[in-house]
Amino acid sequence: MGIFSGLFKSRDKLQNSTAGSSYTFFMGGSTAGKYVNERSAMQMTAVYSCVRILAEAVAGLPLHLYRYTDSGGKEKAIDHPLYLLLHDEPNPEMSSFVFRETLMTHLLLWGNAYAQIIRNGKNEVIALYPLMPNKMSVDRDENGQLYYTYQRSNEEAPTMKGSSVILKPSDVLHIPGLGFDGLVGYSPIAMAKNAIGMAIACEEFGAKFFANGAAPSGVLEHPGTIKDPSRVREAWQSQFGGSSNSGKVAVLEEGMKYTPISISPEQAQFLETRKFQINEIARIFRVPPHMVGDLEKSSFSNIEQQSLEFVKYTLDPWVIRWEQSIMRSLLTPEEKKTYYAKFNLDGLLRGDYQSRMNGYAIGRQNGWMSANDIRELENLDRIPAEEGGDLYLINGNMLPMRDAGAFANTTTNDDGKEETPDEEVLELDESGTDGDDSGNENSAPQRHHRRGKLV
Repeated sequence: MGIFSGLFKSRDKLQNSTAGSSYTFFMGGSTAGKYVNERSAMQMTAVYSCVRILAEAVAGLPLHLYRYTDSGGKEKAIDHPLYLLLHDEPNPEMSSFVFRETLMTHLLLWGNAYAQIIRNGKNEVIALYPLMPNKMSVDRDENGQLYYTYQRSNEEAPTMKGSSVILKPSDVLHIPGLGFDGLVGYSPIAMAKNAIGMAIACEEFGAKFFANGAAPSGVLEHPGTIKDPSRVREAWQSQFGGSSNSGKVAVLEEGMKYTPISISPEQAQFLETRKFQINEIARIFRVPPHMVGDLEKSSFSNIEQQSLEFVKYTLDPWVIRWEQSIMRSLLTPEEKKTYYAKFNLDGLLRGDYQSRMNGYAIGRQNGWMSANDIRELENLDRIPAEEGGDLYLINGNMLPMRDAGAFANTTTNDDGKEETPDEEVLELDESGTDGDDSGNENSAPQRHHRRGKLV
């Protein structure tokens, strides 16, 4: 068995590296002949636009740390040290917006976002610093435990020696994207390098087309033999090549003839191809075309719905990745029972002013929203509680049948308090008066508020 011992291995045995820790081999040349990586892809306007839209959207969302209350509700945990880091300033060098924008850009380009967690002696998180994903690798030790290896360059920390740093999982905030092993995400740029490479090729073709004077290349035919064809070609290019020489009149000598050999951009459907590649890139990042400038399929009737779908189907999955990674890496097991991080998407889901007011009116009239609930959503100051700002009202016509007439036997005295009258009922005679006023011909029917009705 010693000969075959190396051929058979346990499938479930932990290896020394993760299955998705290395994905650089997906980078490189595309079928269109263009080299594609994260940085070259960002030179494409469609890629840059999609990455910027998603990164700024996540960075601009309010991020709060909440705690559960004893009454079953929730409140902002402003006194927790992590609240300030997430909401305002994760480190002394950047704001929360810049920090989240940077990590979200890493996540969209490399498929992973990393940040180093700095803790004090009490094991409290005091700072978060972004780390470049292309310098990070995830592996396992001999015991099967994960660890992170960061390749540090001298430009990043010239005062520190050594080329690599080993970090424990508790020291790294790792937000993985879509991947094969659940530990490391794969780069969307790497997965779609052929589509992006074709878009780069189309853009380069268009640039060279106009650089050559928007004229197709061709052949200079000579009836005889040219001793120095390179000199003729260079002379032609210097005189008539480039956009600055477009429109010049060419004078051919010695029976020479110019014959174009390339098809026109219209025949090659150049513009249609470029438009399709923009939609292809928008499809990779699941961004609606109208958000990258393509309004062909958008109208006043559907653009608002497309924007809401962008929040629901595009932003929401990314937000969930952020929230769960923050809770997993930054909260202790005991804190996870009480605290949680939450992005506020209400601002993006709000409709137009009239729709919001109609919704607030329904909530107010049906008793599940108070005036202060509405004012907080509209970023208005609260109404004091003594003035009824926290009251929940309900339409009196909407009552359970068993409660109908429940307040018929009550009356209000001069002090404003409700009381129940005695059982005495004064009956009115046919003239509309009681017995004591029968001699008064000018007397009018007396109204007695007893039993809550006229008697």
